[in-house]
Amino acid sequence: MKVVDGQRSTYRPSTASPPPLRRGPLLVTAVFAALGGALIPAAAVPALWRIWQLYAMLFGAVAAVELVAVVAVTGWPTRKTAHFGALTAFGGFALWVLSRPLGLLTRFDPWQPADTVAGFTDWVAAGLQVVAVAGFLVVARRRAHPRPSALRRVSAWIVLFPVLLLVIVTGAAGTLAARDGLTGTSASTLLDSGPGTVEYCRPGGIPLAMDIARRPGGPPAPVVLFLHGGGLVFGNRKPTGPGALLDGSRAGPLRDELTARGFAVAAIDVRLAPAAPWPAPLADARCAVRFLKANAAALDVDPARIAVFGTGTGGTLASLLGVERGPDTGQYAGQDSTVRAVAAVSAPADFDLAGLDPRTRASILLALGRSPATLQAASPLAHAGPGAPPFLLDGGRKSGELAARLRAAGVPVTEGPVSDRDIAAFFAAAAA
Repeated sequence: MKVVDGQRSTYRPSTASPPPLRRGPLLVTAVFAALGGALIPAAAVPALWRIWQLYAMLFGAVAAVELVAVVAVTGWPTRKTAHFGALTAFGGFALWVLSRPLGLLTRFDPWQPADTVAGFTDWVAAGLQVVAVAGFLVVARRRAHPRPSALRRVSAWIVLFPVLLLVIVTGAAGTLAARDGLTGTSASTLLDSGPGTVEYCRPGGIPLAMDIARRPGGPPAPVVLFLHGGGLVFGNRKPTGPGALLDGSRAGPLRDELTARGFAVAAIDVRLAPAAPWPAPLADARCAVRFLKANAAALDVDPARIAVFGTGTGGTLASLLGVERGPDTGQYAGQDSTVRAVAAVSAPADFDLAGLDPRTRASILLALGRSPATLQAASPLAHAGPGAPPFLLDGGRKSGELAARLRAAGVPVTEGPVSDRDIAAFFAAAAA
């Protein structure tokens, strides 16, 4: 207590809580960015749990702490909670850096389950975390509870609304993509005793799923392996959902047509770029063929009658299975990945970058990079020659040149346009 002019001072240190920050567009944007950055890895936790619980708990804990920070900064927007939000968002970004660019989580890539529908979903999560960190830090540095004019407030919302909308859409899309990943897979080699969902391969510790559909009973069925499109960056095996929307899947109607003719149809997920660089998707497709041959008795299919169908870049992978005699190493030793017939619809036969429009060029660079050796290795036209199985080709960049080169090598080729019934008839003739 201090005496001033003979009087006792009544001064006491202020114990009032710091004034709240204004819930302006910048704070709202940071909150939604943090929310999306937390929900994307959280959506992948169930798939991670079936692979290795330690990574699942790590991802779940980081996401849970960040969600708590989102609630805190939304309900009590102060400098302290804004700093808390920035710290937790930085923790989420650090987890991505440690696991993906630095590769310090060595058991397997924990982001791969989130990248099953879009190969850059993990980059989306990391980008949202960066936006959240920057937004929270800027908000925390501003004067507490400012009172700008109405015009200034409205102008701020108008300027930042496109950014806010982009953040919301990106976070929602990333979460949906991560949730649509490895649903239904576990650590077993065969999940069911018969047709259903199976794990066909586990490259780098990541289980890849295959859906098998066929009519019950009867002799061992011929198989058509379906490879989805999506530019090697988007899509998955499912006939509906986010993956099907992204890859333009036509697997559903053709699957029904083929099963009506006695075929089994096997649709697979493959690892996507840029999360998994080339030749990961081709290696996965080869592994799927070897899986079907190695497990033919358990699946009640005919290992000598395996054909392959693909749309878009899935058709490119199908064509490569027919013309490129690559190595069959890894799982299911002793089996090969040769197929009985190939059907490719709207499938690029060559990835030469010359003369392409900017959008197509950018998609190729994202999927394959710019190495001439990689672009040639991924081009069926560069491998076409004798010994290939019968082909059905319906559109796609330089598919006419591929057809001509195959015919010159003595390979039977059917060219489109074709319907699902025509494709089914082609496979029926090849399996006879």
